Amino acid sequence: MDMAKQITFFHGGGSKEDYDADEKLAASLTLKLGAGYYVHYPFLDNDGSPDLGRREQISHEISASEDGIILVGHSLGASMLLACLSEMDIKRKIKGVFLIATPFWNGHEDWVGPFKLRPDFSEKLDKEIPLFFYHCRDDEEVPFAHLAIYREELAWATFREIPDGGHQFDNDLTLVANDIRSL
Repeated sequence: MDMAKQITFFHGGGSKEDYDADEKLAASLTLKLGAGYYVHYPFLDNDGSPDLGRREQISHEISASEDGIILVGHSLGASMLLACLSEMDIKRKIKGVFLIATPFWNGHEDWVGPFKLRPDFSEKLDKEIPLFFYHCRDDEEVPFAHLAIYREELAWATFREIPDGGHQFDNDLTLVANDIRSL
């Protein structure tokens, strides 16, 4: 297998039910990419830590991969992937990052703090790595306005606004697959 075509997909939410729901997204990506791509879809368990263990688990998955990995995240998985890439010393060469329905955590509630990005997160990201954001206008979970925050912070990234499909993109990641194939 050509390891440059290895994809790791990080699910949203913090439960097995969330993992099961996002499995349809991972299956869509696998189907739309076709032969020559392998989608690894690990279950990220809630380890009880304030960020559910996501930074540590995502960092571990990236470290266990080969150079040329393509990273995809949905919802909480997308925001925690972005946090990991901007906060941790990643040794792997990453071919592209694709973030779907990505929340921008804000507010002063105690539970929100562990999910927030650092104020300088945009300066810590490697601008040589293609970065894509996708968000449906009718997302019922993550406000569409969060995409504008990322657009302001990361003007060099590619942003895709989708008219409809909700938080789960109607379980169709054709647009994401097309962008991955374009790398």
